Amino acid sequence: MSLADHYRRFQVAERLLLTGHSHQAWPDVARDALIESYDDAATAVDQKWERAFAKADRVREGFWALLGEPNPPGHIVLGANTHELVVRFLSALDLRRRPRIVTTDGEFHSARRQLDRLAEEGIEVVKVPAQPVTTLAERIATAVDDRTAAVVVSSVLFETSQVVPDLGAVAAACESSGADLLVDVYHQLGVVPLSHDDLWVLDAWVVGGGYKYLQLGEGNCFLRVPPHASDRRPVVTGWYAEFGELDHAAGGPDNSVGYGPGATRFAGSTYDPSSHYRASRVLDFFVEQGLTPPRLREISLHQRGLLARAFDDLGLPEDLLTRDRETPAQGFGGFLTLFSDDAARLQAALAERGVRTDSRGRHLRFGPAPYLTDEQLAAAMAVLGEVARN
Repeated sequence: MSLADHYRRFQVAERLLLTGHSHQAWPDVARDALIESYDDAATAVDQKWERAFAKADRVREGFWALLGEPNPPGHIVLGANTHELVVRFLSALDLRRRPRIVTTDGEFHSARRQLDRLAEEGIEVVKVPAQPVTTLAERIATAVDDRTAAVVVSSVLFETSQVVPDLGAVAAACESSGADLLVDVYHQLGVVPLSHDDLWVLDAWVVGGGYKYLQLGEGNCFLRVPPHASDRRPVVTGWYAEFGELDHAAGGPDNSVGYGPGATRFAGSTYDPSSHYRASRVLDFFVEQGLTPPRLREISLHQRGLLARAFDDLGLPEDLLTRDRETPAQGFGGFLTLFSDDAARLQAALAERGVRTDSRGRHLRFGPAPYLTDEQLAAAMAVLGEVARN
């Protein structure tokens, strides 16, 4: 049985879905999990939450394993999207005393838009150019000073798929200045194994989710809260942050707002638990299929390499469409970016021919997935050649 046979409802064998960097297909077992969530609600009504929380624990364990952490997931809090988690992180910073945030001009919109809005309110937001990526970490580290509250950076850039090297240098600069480091690993999980041996992981806040490469669907994001931040008091706070302390919610003797232990202080409020039913079952499916981080990396390198070679074989004019040929294969994440002033038009033309991709400005992105065959990838690139020449 091929892997594609597990994705019949998404019809991955009949469609050229090169959107694996944005929305991968869900295996058929995800539908079973959604039905299970409905049945639990129908059977247990408000008592469903005990079952739902067990699913949430499985999701935490899954993210913890992907982060390469050796300990139980006590420092992970879940959220519906990365934006809500980033906002809670930002609300825990002392921006009155340190009104400065360092980031890059290559961050995804969840962080980019929010930081731009903070800049309008007087927070100094320093945007370090993301290119060249080989010196990005060094340049970020140089920009960190004693007024910096936090650094916000991605481990893999969402437009180009480039892995940002030497984030340990940024972590060291943050540690010496007393700033926090928040790393967005959304485009790393599921394609580039992340190890606890990476120095920046030790004391960094880490945000990400499973909507893309992990096939978990919407509503499955997380924030890893570093041990040194276990006493933070985020201003943006949901009632789950005191879930285990509701009988003592008034807080301390000064009647301050109370918080639960560890990462729970960054928890939100009532949510749709069906997302965790779906995610927990898909995580189990990955285990059953042997889709471990090393195996996923092996598949990703093969598929992206195949797409890159097939593109080169098209022999298209460089001024029409080109790609990064300087960064080595290991320096990329899970998708191939092509550069063109006509990226949006090319995407639309590909869609008319049944090839699903996406574009961001000049970036035309081809995102493979483990359930696609080499023949499908070659066919998609052949269609690109036809529409580009037209």
